[in-house]
Formats: sequence, structure tokens, C-alpha cells
Amino acid sequence: MPRSSLTLALVQQSDQGSTAANLEDCEAAIRAASIRGCELVLLQELHNGPYFCQTENPDLFDLAESIPGSTTERLSALARELQLVIVGSVFEQRAPGLYHSTAVVLDADGALAGIYRKMHVPDMPGCYEKFYFTPGDLGFNPIDTAVGRLGVLMGWDQWFPEAARAMALGGAQILLVPSGIGANPNDMPEEQQRRIQSWITVQRGHAIANGLSLAACNRVGYESDPSGLTPGTRFWGSSFVCGPQGEILAQADDQAPKLLVAEVDLTLTEPVRRLWPFLRDRRIDAYDDLERRFRD
Repeated sequence: MPRSSLTLALVQQSDQGSTAANLEDCEAAIRAASIRGCELVLLQELHNGPYFCQTENPDLFDLAESIPGSTTERLSALARELQLVIVGSVFEQRAPGLYHSTAVVLDADGALAGIYRKMHVPDMPGCYEKFYFTPGDLGFNPIDTAVGRLGVLMGWDQWFPEAARAMALGGAQILLVPSGIGANPNDMPEEQQRRIQSWITVQRGHAIANGLSLAACNRVGYESDPSGLTPGTRFWGSSFVCGPQGEILAQADDQAPKLLVAEVDLTLTEPVRRLWPFLRDRRIDAYDDLERRFRD
């Protein structure tokens, strides 16, 4: 019988200074989520360390690991012990010289249910991800788990309506977004707030347009630029869960780590899609131009 609801936790973290310390922090949060009855735990993007993409440094490829590997083994053991689903993040070394930012989904029995390789990879000051990550090649395919079919996206994917739509068309029952986004700490406070609200608003729009609940888990806190060329990044946290009409169910602030727990009603997708029949009214016969970069 299809699941009617899902209790999930988002682990909004700041960097603890080492891989070991960060994984200890993850484990403590996952155990706390289990005590609170959560069936799924969503970790932020690149949770094992600082956001190293602020600078281009070939030595940092040494941070990458294989899948399966040490991180998936640890998360798998936790998932099996606590009988919950964990969505984690790995800097994946797929082959010599080939790397991805990859979400890993550990099922409630500890099995690796699937992976998602980040499809949209940004490149801008303080965010040099194209230096490290190859764009994903697995497409937008939801992952089946004990708690349902999960539409997992990553970071920069969160801005693209096509990504969320593709996951919805694949039968995702909820959209999950591990994230690591922030702003220049020297930007005016009002500009920083505009960016935070843009980030929240566009993702609430994905939920509305697809009639799905959405959870976005973001890192928080200031991290310096190791190169000293920029003022670093203030990650804005603000992790949140919203329902299929964009209604905010739970939200963390932009200042501190937080274990954010929420319950989502998975049965709402059907009545909401009846009310807002966007899938019915899509003009799939008229969207050919969407396959083009731009109409000149």
C-alpha cells in the first residue's frame, strides 16, 4: 500500500574542521533524527568538509573517494542499524581524472539504493565547480527506496525548472536537494536577503509546478577562501521543507546549524494536481525549442 506520510530530517551543518569531525557530526544528527522518529535524513552537499570549490587547487582532488567507499560504508551501516533512509553527498572519483559531485541514497536495509550525479555544474567567482566536477550523465531518474521514490537533485540543479519537472515526470514522490550555497559576506545585507529569498522562492515554485513536496538542505556559516583572493563565503543555511503548493512546513534560520524535522503528507499530490492540472495542460507538442540553447 502506498505510503501516506513521511517524517524527514534535514541536517544543516557548518564545517567542523576535518572529515572525521564532520562525519561524527553527521552521525550524531542522524541518530538524533532517528530518536525523533524520522524515516529519512537529508544531508547537505559535500558534507564531509569545507566547500573547497572556492579556489582551484589540483591537490584537492585527493579529497575524492570511490562509490562504494568509506563514506557510503559508514552511512550504510547507520541506515541499516537505525532502519532509515539516508541521502548523503560524496566528492566521487569515478576513474583517474574523472570526478563528480554525487548524491548517494542508502536504503533502510543499508543497501545503496542509487546515486545521482549533479547535472548542472556552476562556474563563477568563489564557486569553481567546473574545475572539479564533470557534469552528471545519469539523467534525472528518481531512486526507489523503502520510503518512496525520491527525486534527488544537487546544488545548482535547484535553479532549473527542467530538472524538477524531469524528476516529477519520472514519478518522484518528493524532491530532495542537498545544497551548498552562500554569498559574499561583503555584500549589503539587503542584497544577501534578496538572494536567499530568490533561492527559496524558485524551489517553492518547483514544488508548486509539479505538485510535490520539496526539501532543501543547505550548509551554514562563514568559510574563508584558502587562496585569500576573495573575502570567502557566508553560507546562508535557511534549509526548508515545503508542501506541494509551496507552503512552508519547516525552516531553519541563516545563522546556525540545525536539525530540522518535518512531516510531509504524500497523499496531497493527487488532490493538488487535480486542482492545478499542470501536467495535463503541458503543450508537449510545442516545446521543441527547449532543446536549443537560445533562439537567435
